[in-house]
Amino acid sequence: MKKITSIILGLVSICTAIQAQESLNETLSKFPYQQKSTVAQSLSNMNDWKSSSWKQLYKMLDDDSLRASATFALTAYIHQAATDPALSARAATVLSKGVASTKTFLGKDLMIEMMGQLGSDVNVKDLEKLLQNDQFGPRAIRSLATVKSPAAIAALESGQVKASPVIAVHIKAALGHVAAVLPMQQTSSAKPSVAKKNPVQLLLDIQDELKSAGNPVDKRNALFKMDGLKGIPALLVTAQYLNDPVLQKQAALIMARNALSDKSMRGIAPRESLEKALTLISGVDSVSLTKALRDYLKAIPYDNGWVRLFNGKNLDGWKGLVGNPITRSKMNSDELLKAQSAANASAGNDWVVEDGLLIFTGHGDNLSTVKQYGDFEMYVDWKITSKGDAGIYLRGTPQVQIWDTSRREVGAQVGSGGLYNNQKNASKPLQVADNAIGEWNTFHIIMKGDKVTVFLNGMKVTDEIILENYWDRKLPIFIREQIELQAHGTYVAYRNIFLRELDPVAATPLSAAEQKEGFESLFDGTNLDKWIGNKTGYALEDGVIVTHPELGGGNIYTAEEFGDFEYRFEFQLTPGANNGLGIRTPTTGDAAYVGMELQILDNEAPIYEKLKPYQYHGSVYGVIPAKRGFLKPTGEWNEQVVIAKGNNIKVVLNGQVIMDGDISSSIANGTADGNKHPGLLNKKGHIGFLGHGDVVRFRNIRVKRL
Repeated sequence: MKKITSIILGLVSICTAIQAQESLNETLSKFPYQQKSTVAQSLSNMNDWKSSSWKQLYKMLDDDSLRASATFALTAYIHQAATDPALSARAATVLSKGVASTKTFLGKDLMIEMMGQLGSDVNVKDLEKLLQNDQFGPRAIRSLATVKSPAAIAALESGQVKASPVIAVHIKAALGHVAAVLPMQQTSSAKPSVAKKNPVQLLLDIQDELKSAGNPVDKRNALFKMDGLKGIPALLVTAQYLNDPVLQKQAALIMARNALSDKSMRGIAPRESLEKALTLISGVDSVSLTKALRDYLKAIPYDNGWVRLFNGKNLDGWKGLVGNPITRSKMNSDELLKAQSAANASAGNDWVVEDGLLIFTGHGDNLSTVKQYGDFEMYVDWKITSKGDAGIYLRGTPQVQIWDTSRREVGAQVGSGGLYNNQKNASKPLQVADNAIGEWNTFHIIMKGDKVTVFLNGMKVTDEIILENYWDRKLPIFIREQIELQAHGTYVAYRNIFLRELDPVAATPLSAAEQKEGFESLFDGTNLDKWIGNKTGYALEDGVIVTHPELGGGNIYTAEEFGDFEYRFEFQLTPGANNGLGIRTPTTGDAAYVGMELQILDNEAPIYEKLKPYQYHGSVYGVIPAKRGFLKPTGEWNEQVVIAKGNNIKVVLNGQVIMDGDISSSIANGTADGNKHPGLLNKKGHIGFLGHGDVVRFRNIRVKRL
């Protein structure tokens, strides 16, 4: 009888196990899922699982062939428990038993990760025990940092004391991230422990931290603080780490995010840096982020843009000092050439480049830019030693002062950043903003006309003060001259010298010859009064017409119609840009068919390598081909002339005839593209720019009726 009873009990146990396995399999079959409603019942079943079902799931996590569905189910269960306090304690117990029961690395690693996702203090002791484990310690550290409760932080701090050097580095990094407070998490009631630093000083501090970082983890933590810092200095400083194998991907992501939230970028320096960053972006967000960055790059203006005055490697772009603007103006070309050669030889000994810094050795003369500048905006970092004295000459004229503020005997207690040599106008700064001797400082200098504004370490110290002509005080400041780094007998180091020109926007009137020939201006940089159409998608900015695809792009047309004419204009392409010049076209319909479209296209871009000749820039689209290879490099301004006389259309690009053909003869045997173009023989119509979703710029537009 006992034997029969045992057999029956065994059969019942087997049946129960089979039913439990079937139930478990049925539950797991619902994962992964697209909509939570489809697994609501499965998650409810998991809440009722007995220990046997959980043990079976632990075994599945150790089996390569079964791990996927078990992982999806456990992840969904923990995410549900993390938002439901009633389920949290049970889920914590499941994970605690799971980390003890699983045998493989992947199984245990998942359990430890889920402890962080659950965020329960119940698992803190489990995680703390793992801190001394070199294999699972790093994951346990990250999970404790994710829990981020007082108990979790205490566990990390305690573990740091006992940990091996390798694990201690990870714990230090985790505690750094736990202490960080993102702007979006701050509330009005938050009480930061220290006063918030201005972005300029913060950037200086981060650079110091990066310089002193002794290991990759500390470097990553320092670079992480760049995230959210806007402006050209932060972008170009971050770009310096694009060549660092450890930091390059992190730097690229930071640059992309910061740039996309900052519409002030312009010029070759940010463009080249962001193009390099683009190639390094990877991960789950790479598709959307790279697309947004490509669109952003197309919109960055080329003109009046930021450049690096100092490349961190050598003295390219710099020269030795010869006299002053007045004495130089009195030299003939041979005298100036000889003097410049001698000055350059001396400058190579007096100024050296070391570790990315431009350093004055303490003997010699000023270092000057090769190029002359009018209105400009610049950033420059500088550092001096005790008793230091230096300055920045603007348009060849002294100077924005730099000195050791302890030198009270010469009046240095007023601080740096004043226009030291002024006599009639203010010469002293508004406030002392210098950092301690031996620390880095940042000047932000803006010069418009004869007025200078200076910010030192983020604080305004000179406010639109006229810079007097030191060399002849009866004369106003020079309109254009070189920038100089002053040599004054003491050590000074410079870095991060960035500049953009602020050439004033001026109308581009017709030349005397054009007026005599009968041309009229359609756009002189001041207004769009002679145009109709989408003036939102085509905006007036900095004296040029800029297409804005995000604002509808579309087309704009001359308000008047033209028959035979000569049309002159300049255009600037962005990479891969496509636009068109409609002629003799109505303002409705596709100008390529109801009128005539002359291609405006970056046909040298790789995406256009398979174009037909009748699609090249300057062609009458689909009808008469144009010659290829005469566009200037992307970002430079092209000059184009279109002459329409009867059925003859001629296009001259940068002085080269690229298309000259007769419409009638070209379509005698049908059009080149095989399509009908009913507007080809229109006698007159509007002239227009035809948007195709890309950023293009236009300026200096004139027309003459023939």
